[in-house]
Amino acid sequence: MSYVKTVPALTRAGVDINVRRLNTLSNRRAQSTVASTQADQDVTNRESYSSRKSRNASSSPKISIDFELTQEAYKSKDNLELLRSLVVFKLCSYDLLVDKNKELMDISKFVLGKKAFEQFMKMTFYGQFVAGEDHKSIKSLIQKNRAFGVGSVLDYSVEEDLTQEDAVTKEMDSCVSATEKEGMSKSQYKAHQQFGDRRGGVTGARTYFYSDEAKCDQHMETFLKCIKASGGSSVDGFSAIKMTALGRPQFLLKFSEVLVKWKRFFSFLAAQQGRDGMEALEQRLELQPLQEFMTTLGATGDFHGWFTGEKQGSGTIDRLDWNSLIDDRIKISDLLVVPNLETGQLEPLLNKFTEEEEKQMKRMLQRLDVLANHAEEHSVRLMVDAEQTYFQPAISTLTVEMQRIYNRGKPVIFNTYQCYLKEAYDIVTMDVELSRREGWFFGAKLVRGAYMYQERSRAEEIGYEDPINPDYETTNMMYHKCLDYILDEIVLNRNANVMVASHNEDTVKHTLRRQVSLLHCMALA
Repeated sequence: MSYVKTVPALTRAGVDINVRRLNTLSNRRAQSTVASTQADQDVTNRESYSSRKSRNASSSPKISIDFELTQEAYKSKDNLELLRSLVVFKLCSYDLLVDKNKELMDISKFVLGKKAFEQFMKMTFYGQFVAGEDHKSIKSLIQKNRAFGVGSVLDYSVEEDLTQEDAVTKEMDSCVSATEKEGMSKSQYKAHQQFGDRRGGVTGARTYFYSDEAKCDQHMETFLKCIKASGGSSVDGFSAIKMTALGRPQFLLKFSEVLVKWKRFFSFLAAQQGRDGMEALEQRLELQPLQEFMTTLGATGDFHGWFTGEKQGSGTIDRLDWNSLIDDRIKISDLLVVPNLETGQLEPLLNKFTEEEEKQMKRMLQRLDVLANHAEEHSVRLMVDAEQTYFQPAISTLTVEMQRIYNRGKPVIFNTYQCYLKEAYDIVTMDVELSRREGWFFGAKLVRGAYMYQERSRAEEIGYEDPINPDYETTNMMYHKCLDYILDEIVLNRNANVMVASHNEDTVKHTLRRQVSLLHCMALA
């Protein structure tokens, strides 16, 4: 994984960057005509970048990197560590050992005894994959890696030892109300028995199941320890959290459904004004026709004063103005009403939460706030992991809300963007634009995604559109497209930070080429 912060580093080094002379911005970014409070200036700048790009593209330097230089790759490892890696790698190549790992570990513990078993694991698998048991034991490893230019992301990786049956029971109990259990909902944003065990088809991602509020408090305390350990071991460490560990996931499901319905309502209104088919940031609604159409739908109340766009005097609203209606000024249980796109009837976005559900929701947000505060105090960057698509709209929105609070002076909170999703680029561009308008630091971790097989199977079974890109190459293009946009933002405003969380060789080379190209252009300026 690579962490990119090119322009801030150059700025600290005293390099004066004349952004008007940069010509390496991606075509799509350079040609953008996004309207915002500073739109005219932005458009002028980007058009000048576009006109210069073709002139100097041929003069950009080439990169030469060889991933076969094993001496360079393994110079931080001694012979015993290399031998351990080889042994573990060979053992993991046997399907029987991998498939029956739990049973084999139980037998080994019984035969060897607890102490001998623990020592054996530390010499092999545990030593290979786990940094340590506490912040004291991992400090030396973090500092050693740092000496060789390798940073660390602390991630608590222990999961509950649950059977599939137990996992399904916990999931259904935590995501479904008593009334929903009686029905046979086919909604994308409802829990379904056959997908109750969220570990199915997932590799490389932890899964948390809700037990009770006390368990969520325990998870928070564990995350706090990770943050403290990261802050005590390095000056710019990372720590990762999962939001499903911090509260009852029913709230995430319900809030995600609200957000998606609200977004679809905007698309519906855009279609009425002949603005469908445009990229997300380019869609703008004329306010007067919108108000007239809302009236014909039967909407009541003071919706004429809802919109930020009207306050700006532009006479139009875009998706960011629209999204601003669902924020901390609106109680999550308020009955917002939108038309059902199939029936044409007005219906509530969300049924009211019970009093206990409201309390659980607030406690989840409080835990998230405690973690963000702790990360800021210890100078640790907090990454919020992405999860399944039926949770992710809520997770991403809540993460952005934390960024609006804690990323004012520096990037503390990092959102995770799954580039195997069809809508990844729209989500990235919307969040970047919001950070620009409001003046906070955009922080992103770009991944491809860990839930592809599960997501596709669930979409097919329940009957909604597959959210995943159709093939591997499309996901690669999406990843690079999102990355290019953020790199351009780093050059334009210096307030963006991105972690390129990828093991893909082509992506690493693409990132390096873009960095070298940007540096070359800065030198020419």
